[in-house]
Amino acid sequence: MRERLVLPPCRPSGPRRRLPALGLLIGLWAGIAQAAPPSLELPVRCQPGVDCFIQNFYDHDPGPGARDYACGSLTYDGHTGTDFRLIDASAMEAGVPVLAAADGVVVALRDGEPDISIKDRGREALKGKDAGNGVRIDHGDGWETQYSHLERGSIAVRRGQRVKAGQVLGRIGLSGNTEFPHVDFAVRHRGRPLDPFAPASSDCGDEAQGLWAQAVRAQLKYRPTGLLIAGFATQAPRRENAEGGLHGAVSFPRHAEALAFWVELFGLRAGDRLELTLTDPDGRTVAAGSATAPRHQAVWFGSVGHPRAAEDLRPGRYEGRITLRREGTAVIEASRSAEVR
Repeated sequence: MRERLVLPPCRPSGPRRRLPALGLLIGLWAGIAQAAPPSLELPVRCQPGVDCFIQNFYDHDPGPGARDYACGSLTYDGHTGTDFRLIDASAMEAGVPVLAAADGVVVALRDGEPDISIKDRGREALKGKDAGNGVRIDHGDGWETQYSHLERGSIAVRRGQRVKAGQVLGRIGLSGNTEFPHVDFAVRHRGRPLDPFAPASSDCGDEAQGLWAQAVRAQLKYRPTGLLIAGFATQAPRRENAEGGLHGAVSFPRHAEALAFWVELFGLRAGDRLELTLTDPDGRTVAAGSATAPRHQAVWFGSVGHPRAAEDLRPGRYEGRITLRREGTAVIEASRSAEVR
């Protein structure tokens, strides 16, 4: 997220203060120059890889292409933040706190922007407020962090407030230029965007100087590909409905017109083979499908369906299975089940 939340320029007030002596200035500068960067804590209250995922990393490609710090494809051209996304809209509605990653002072914030997908709202309606609702914190020595796309009305801090690492700033939302609930976490030093995973390198493949606290690094282990959500529906599933929590039922009537199994994954690479199967209570395959990714894809959504025949659907447990093969090796194998009554 490139928008930097800003405040109106400050105007001096009160009597003028004399400048410190040159020697004192030099001493202060030496102390500042030696200041270490902040050690960053997790900026969200969730379990990475379980109920939240990093959808997009900082883009390390200086040209028109895109590559993340691990030389993977989980980013897009020009992205300067780290996107912590929730599984779906129902998780957002439950409320997931956004936390200060380090001690500092709140220097800018915005609230009041609606939680509406950019696909429905349109870019023209943003009027430049791509970050949506957000908070910016000054950590000293030119270091700052910004937290964008927060839920409207959730911001729990004020300008000028001093905050501690782990303090709640607001909740993950869907405001600004976004299609899914997430917080865009951005780090800057003296106005220059940096990748918290590899701030000292403009290229990919080096995270030795990462800014994350030691305990956080293990939680943020790089996951190039993963399963986001999967479930069932009684009509042709749509991605926006799945992400909106509308396809979350696990029990269906036997007279339903159909039963479809759907899945959404992230981080597909060109050539990945996706296989979906749906089996009935007797273990028989009633629907199956496969596809090969023609290119790298940040997100892939697909489904297979079993239409009801002349008779009702057989009652019992149905199982949907997903297999993702990369160069012939299964890198994801998972299943979900639903009851027909």
